Parts: sequence; C-alpha cells; structure tokens
Amino acid sequence: MRVTVVDPPAYTPPYDHALCTALAAQGHEVELATAMFRYADIPVPEGYRRSECFYRHAGNSSVRKALAHPLDMLRLGRRLAGGSAGVVHFQWLPLPVVDRALVRAFPRPRVLTAHDVQPRGAGRRVLRAWRALLAEMDAVVAHSEPGRDQLAQLGVPLARIHVIPHGAFEHLAAQPGDAALDPAAGDLDGHRVVLFFGLLRPYKGLDTLIEALAATPPDTVLLVVGMPRMQIDSLQRRSGELGIADRVRWVTRFVSDAEAAAYFARADVIALPYRETEQSGVLNTALAFGTPLVLSDTGGFHEVGAEHGAARLVPPGDSAALAAALREVLDDEGERARLSEAARRAAAGPYSWSRVAELTERLYADLMRS
Repeated sequence: MRVTVVDPPAYTPPYDHALCTALAAQGHEVELATAMFRYADIPVPEGYRRSECFYRHAGNSSVRKALAHPLDMLRLGRRLAGGSAGVVHFQWLPLPVVDRALVRAFPRPRVLTAHDVQPRGAGRRVLRAWRALLAEMDAVVAHSEPGRDQLAQLGVPLARIHVIPHGAFEHLAAQPGDAALDPAAGDLDGHRVVLFFGLLRPYKGLDTLIEALAATPPDTVLLVVGMPRMQIDSLQRRSGELGIADRVRWVTRFVSDAEAAAYFARADVIALPYRETEQSGVLNTALAFGTPLVLSDTGGFHEVGAEHGAARLVPPGDSAALAAALREVLDDEGERARLSEAARRAAAGPYSWSRVAELTERLYADLMRS
C-alpha cells in the first residue's frame, strides 16, 4: 500500500520518523511530505522517503510560511491526485481556516491524527474551521480514549474516530546517551534531577513545578530543557523569590537527539505537570528510557498511570500534591525501580511502534476497502 504522511510545518519530526519507519517495516511504500526542520538534526529516513516540499523559500518567517502554505498544499494534493496515492495521512494542518478547503485537493481516503484535539486558544472562527476540517476526513485518529470523547463532542461521528496510541520513542533511547550536557545545566553531581523537557508553553504547568520544587529537599535540581514559546522572565523571578534560583537550571534551546538522550539518562524523574493534554512526545520518550514519571492526571496521561502503572498521577495545578509525589518517588528507590520497569513494559507492549503500525495498517485497509 502507498501511504503519504503529511506534516507541512514539521511540528513533530520524531513522531513522523517513527510512524513512517514502522509502516515501511510492514512493507508499505511511505513518503513523508514535510518542511525542512531548521532547529536541529533529524533522524535519517529508514525505509521511507522524505520530501521537503513545504516552505522551501520561507526560511523561519511565519508570514512567508503562511503565504506559501496554500500553494504548497495544492501542489502536493494535485500530485497525489494524479497518481496512485493510496492513503493520505495528515499529522498537522496549521491553518484550519484555509486547510478546510485545501484538503479537498487531496485524494481519498484522508486521515488526520489529532495530536491536539483542537487548536489551543482558538477563537470561534478557528474552532468552526477546525470542525469543518475534521468533517473532511474519512477517519480521525486520537491517541487516547479521552481524546476520542473530546472529538465526539466536536461533532466527529464515533465511527470515524480511531484510538491509536502514541508510540514510545525507542530510536531516541537507542542513542549512546553520553553526549555532554549544556554548561547551563551546571554541576549535577550529588543532586537528584527532575527533568522538564520540551517546548516551553503556558499549558504545560512549569509554574506549578517551580512552586513544587521549593517544597523538595535542597539536593533536588530542576533541569528545564526546551525552546521557550512563552515569556519565562516571571518564572525565573519566582524561583528567585522562593530562594531556589540556583536549583532551577535553564537550557533554553532545541537539543539534538544525542543530547536529549543524555538528559533523559541523567534524570531521576521526569515531571509533566500539564494543565491539559491529549498526549506528549516527552512522555513517550520517557517510557522508552524507562524513566520514572510524575504526571498530571489529565487526558491520555491518565491511561499511562492508571492502566499501566507507569507513572504517579497528581491533580493538574496542585503544587502541593506534585511536591509530595516528587519527594516520595525521589526518596524511594524501590518505587523508582517499579515505575521504570512498568514504563519499559508499556514501551515494549501497548506503546510499541509495531503495535501502532499494526493498528494504523488495519485502519488504512478498512478505509481502502470502503
């Protein structure tokens, strides 16, 4: 079967790579249509073809990307419509107001993975366009049962919603893990390390984590690694007011896969105190590494902790509960070992990419038959 995976803005190169690799391993002819990722090295394709056919002359300008987007979408849609396209699987469609019409240039069957069930902070116009975009799809993939429920509330018929988990990033765990850490991480010898990794955005609850850190033992260090997509001055000021500025280390940039592996290998605990989410690539990286997890009890995070026992769950926004969970996990070597083993089992089983590929292949086959 021919499959075209489409991620115009290259929002999730690790996910795209893992999905395409897993599908190619099943014998499918896979093309990833995306843009150049300009912030760090990306994985070399394994068995699939990557076409950087979006925003080739836009650089990092968001305005130029927005202007190039419609023409690039139409070019790709017409190319696929002119051949034996098979399945078109969209990962991200960043401009719902125009994408709702542009996707009609693409042949059917069309699939969309709703990594975010709906655009965050969207106004009524964008939300209406998002619903119309979802209606143009023959199938919509959610990563969890709560995600399916939210899509149904947006008007997507249940028969079109398919729950396929986000796979654990084993290709990152296969990195050597011996890359040097950024000097901004400071000296971590003798410290217990809580890692907060990924793009820094308000909904991820970093403010709650900083408040919680103040209630942990003084040998606990919070390592914040990721490119800011918000102002962090107030967070840095707050850590100073709490007297823990020296215990919050900031590495505010994209890091390579090799560096990422080194940070995950060094972490004693990964904390993801998100206020709301469907799923997270950071969570699925931690599963692959077998790193103990403390998560907010929200969205697909609940399944990881409650069903698979691979995380401690705390209420979103509750810094006292988060601090208590961090202290308990950091102080209990046996609990860390239990969480680590449960994470590895989950990564090798329900969150393995072979399982993801099997479910995805089944979806494609059903769509092609119908």
